[in-house]
Amino acid sequence: MAKKTKIESADDPKNGEQVPEAEDKTLDLSLITKPSERALVPYDPLQAYLWEVKRYSLLTREEELELAVQVKEKKDKNAAYRLVTANLRLVVKIAMDFHRYWTKSLLDLIQEGNLGLLQAVYKFDPYRGIKFSYYASFWIKAYMLKFIMENWKLVKIGTTQTQRKLFFNLAKEREKLISQGYNQEPKLLAERLDVKEKEIEEMSQRLGSGEVSLDAPISDDGKEAYAAFLPDPEAGVDEKLSDHENRELLIVKLQDYRSRLSGKDLDIFDNRIMSENPLTLQELGDKYKISRERVRQIQDRVIKNIKKWLVEEIPNFEENFIHFLK
Repeated sequence: MAKKTKIESADDPKNGEQVPEAEDKTLDLSLITKPSERALVPYDPLQAYLWEVKRYSLLTREEELELAVQVKEKKDKNAAYRLVTANLRLVVKIAMDFHRYWTKSLLDLIQEGNLGLLQAVYKFDPYRGIKFSYYASFWIKAYMLKFIMENWKLVKIGTTQTQRKLFFNLAKEREKLISQGYNQEPKLLAERLDVKEKEIEEMSQRLGSGEVSLDAPISDDGKEAYAAFLPDPEAGVDEKLSDHENRELLIVKLQDYRSRLSGKDLDIFDNRIMSENPLTLQELGDKYKISRERVRQIQDRVIKNIKKWLVEEIPNFEENFIHFLK
């Protein structure tokens, strides 16, 4: 049976309230699952959906803002429908990015992304000065990630921040090491990703293991299942958006601090602390003919001084930013 995702307000009308009648606009996703009965050539549901999406025109920034205000102030379903349909292409774009790593159905990802888009429509605050598509992308990605984590064999990655970090970065880091001519040993991977060698080995085993049931118990008493540890797409999106804004401010301040550094401190800041592909302690030690432990001491001192400077420069730094440097 074709699945439909109906646009509804997050806040239902209270008893007795009069709600203006509006045309029932349902976002029909039946093209995804319903084959054509009259097609003379093999039916491609993905192509049919993409063709359907093209029918909806994009919005200007002014139109987007006006519609968002109508949704927030009046719970206008027509405005919500227009916002959703105008951003279906955004869902497809994000789904295609995710599909590079998720080799199963692209249509499944698109459908999950559409659910995230619906959430974004009713949770968006047009008075914050943020573009709707930017905000919606957080919800779309959250729903797609949850879907992947629920349907891939690596369900247990949702239990800790380190495991999630390894899930999304371990394979990529291995490819980098291979391209640079290094052996992908757990010890080197652990140093590059700043985790324990044991955690690398455990994650590697999980990546190569069989399916893990969402209902499988993870505690001895059998009361806790993997599903209980999956991230909730309903929570944390606004927090993530705020984190992104804080991160941009932090980057500016770190660039200011960088101008104060020189010599080994600057090199370690650039190629160890801030680099996406950090040099190992041994590589920096060989460069300056000092021990790995000495490099670590310099790194710790630089980080300590950075934190001290940022606390002085940014109000409420310890409350809003300190987790970025842990």
